[in-house]
Amino acid sequence: MTSAKSRVRTALLTGWRAFGLSFVSIAGSATLFVLSVLSITFILLGVGLVTTPWVMEAVRKHANQRRLLAATWSDIRIPVPYRPFPKDLRTGFTGQVERTTLLLKDPATWRDLRWLLVDMTAGYVLLVLAFALLVYPLEGLVLAAGLWRVFEDSTYWYGFVPVSSQMTGLAAAALGIAVFHVGLWATKPLLRTHFVLARSALAPAPGELAQRIDRLTETRHEAVDTAASELRRIERDLHDGAQARLVAMGMNLGTIEALIEKDPAQAKKLLAMARTSSAEALTELRDLVRGIHPPVLAERGLGDAVKALALRLPVTSEVTVELPGRAEAPVESAAYFAVSESLTNVVKHAGADRIWVDVHHAEGMLRISVTDNGKGGAAIGTGSGLSGIERRLGTFDGVLAVSSPAGGPTMVTMEIPCALS
Repeated sequence: MTSAKSRVRTALLTGWRAFGLSFVSIAGSATLFVLSVLSITFILLGVGLVTTPWVMEAVRKHANQRRLLAATWSDIRIPVPYRPFPKDLRTGFTGQVERTTLLLKDPATWRDLRWLLVDMTAGYVLLVLAFALLVYPLEGLVLAAGLWRVFEDSTYWYGFVPVSSQMTGLAAAALGIAVFHVGLWATKPLLRTHFVLARSALAPAPGELAQRIDRLTETRHEAVDTAASELRRIERDLHDGAQARLVAMGMNLGTIEALIEKDPAQAKKLLAMARTSSAEALTELRDLVRGIHPPVLAERGLGDAVKALALRLPVTSEVTVELPGRAEAPVESAAYFAVSESLTNVVKHAGADRIWVDVHHAEGMLRISVTDNGKGGAAIGTGSGLSGIERRLGTFDGVLAVSSPAGGPTMVTMEIPCALS
């Protein structure tokens, strides 16, 4: 009985998701496809040089939203293979021309357009079918309840059943119940097929392996630079903090040796100062070590470390962890600090009063989502710290997806390929 209720609940939730997504699919994809074609066509008139980057940015956000839903709802990972823009990209009209050129040279741009066309046709049909299998049976029940009387003078076809009497109305109800049972089993596979279709249109071709290697090489270089910067920070913190206190404590101890017989009272004061300095130095050393690799992460793993992070937040938070094992230490560390940065962004910028964190492992991927009910508007590359998270994950061939419409909610999804032990 419980299993049946769970199946019905899951099917209804999936049907409702398909229903909402169908509007996004037909309206959003169709509108963006038309705007994209017009903008690219108007490049010849010069107007498209200004509009194309904006339209393509909207298309990429639309595609990334679908990637996020594919990972969240159906555990289907769709790569994000967009080529990064050079850091020295010029501004003004010249920069717009250069940006448009780079976008049109990126194969991912044309895959996005292909996906828009697929999404508003075959993808839309799959979504409609997913929720129609659950809604259409209601008509059969209504016909059996008495609506068939409206069609006494004519024949109304419900599926393949001609409805014109109470008996045929009951036959329509039986067909509706059969269709509903089909929907219970087919709705989730249909939604998954929709995302599989999206993956087939958006995923890069095998010939783009060289581009992927270049991207990994770039992230490795960034990781090396980040590590060197972090080492300099640690050295600076040691020099300016704990080391200075230890030197001062040593000088105090030398003075105490000279005063212990001549002025015991002053020596006692200096001893108290030395004790205070040692406690402060110890605290700074602990904070420094915690910043390098938190003890709770090493001792209890990523799940408990993320829960500990959430407990320190001034915002109500809910953490769900489903990890049957532990990842390698570098992966756990990268994931931990990525979550820490995400939570810090929420507290500083989102204006949220509730946060949800989900950590789980499936199909060889460590997946983490941080969701808040704040004001939204977060985007990679706007100085919010998301670019740093993307670079940190890129070191492990991980990806970052952000869904943050104006007004919220915001969902930051992180994926790192890894195995658990």
